[in-house]
Amino acid sequence: MTTFADDTHKVGRAFEPAYRTLARTGALAQRAYAARLRLERCDLCARYCRVDRTTSVRGAACRTGEKAIVYSAGPHHGEEDCLRGTRGSGTIFFSFCNLRCVYCQNWDISWRGEGQEVSSEELAAMMLRLQAIGCHNINFVTPSHVVAQIIAAIDLAAAQGLDVPLVYNTAGYDSPEALALLDGIIDIYMPDMKYGDPALAHRYSHVRDYVRINQAAIREMHRQVGALETDQHGLARRGVLVRHLVLPNRIAGTEEVLRFLAEEISPDTYLNVMDQYRPCYRAGDYPDLDRAITGREFNEALELADRFGLTRVDGGPRSRRWL
Repeated sequence: MTTFADDTHKVGRAFEPAYRTLARTGALAQRAYAARLRLERCDLCARYCRVDRTTSVRGAACRTGEKAIVYSAGPHHGEEDCLRGTRGSGTIFFSFCNLRCVYCQNWDISWRGEGQEVSSEELAAMMLRLQAIGCHNINFVTPSHVVAQIIAAIDLAAAQGLDVPLVYNTAGYDSPEALALLDGIIDIYMPDMKYGDPALAHRYSHVRDYVRINQAAIREMHRQVGALETDQHGLARRGVLVRHLVLPNRIAGTEEVLRFLAEEISPDTYLNVMDQYRPCYRAGDYPDLDRAITGREFNEALELADRFGLTRVDGGPRSRRWL
């Protein structure tokens, strides 16, 4: 992939992850306590199930109770260049999800929930182990339904020396309540922008009002951390990195998504236009989704990025590799 980390967006060697400041003052522990209280009538994702997840009752949508469920944790070398670097992004894949995408490529994790329940102490130990083996960051994958558990673990890990950037790698259906708790903790927000049409989001991901909620979340993430910044080696340190998966038959609403980013966030937004869609899970039940994207469809997405003036686009060589 091509990266666009020029000098304008570089930060110096003295960079310190945001959560270290909160840890020194004790505010991180207070944030963890506040997040746990919200589990008692959970509003920590945009479904607002309001169930008590501290008891045996599981979240109506996320099917996750008081403990997070982790599928795997390890260095990942398939992320964007600015995250994976030479030693990988320290990914922790959480089981289940607050979306129900019928074409999910990780359906065994997000729908079936394969994985093991972990305590806050175990989750903190995973972070420290990933840091110890040299991962450039800790990358929380599908974290929206386990915000409280993540914050509790970060508090424990920070006390034991965690000091790499934290990546919030989300499907983008996040509540403002959760994002307020994460303010000053997360260094790099990496949200999906899956759809430009709420009706299609409802049909294919089974959530209502995705577009409004997703756009509000992107605005708040950008307010907190701004445009993506990298260090002298091109590694991400702070900011927003948006992913947009191109779907067949314009289902993703790429034009609407890219217009929003350019006009309402910033043309300087770091955007990964993704071409890897393939029919998975239940996509065969939906004729409009039952094929891979074409080169024409992918090129159209890159051309839209050009038209809207988005200058930091990661989507393969700009010479149009699909031609």
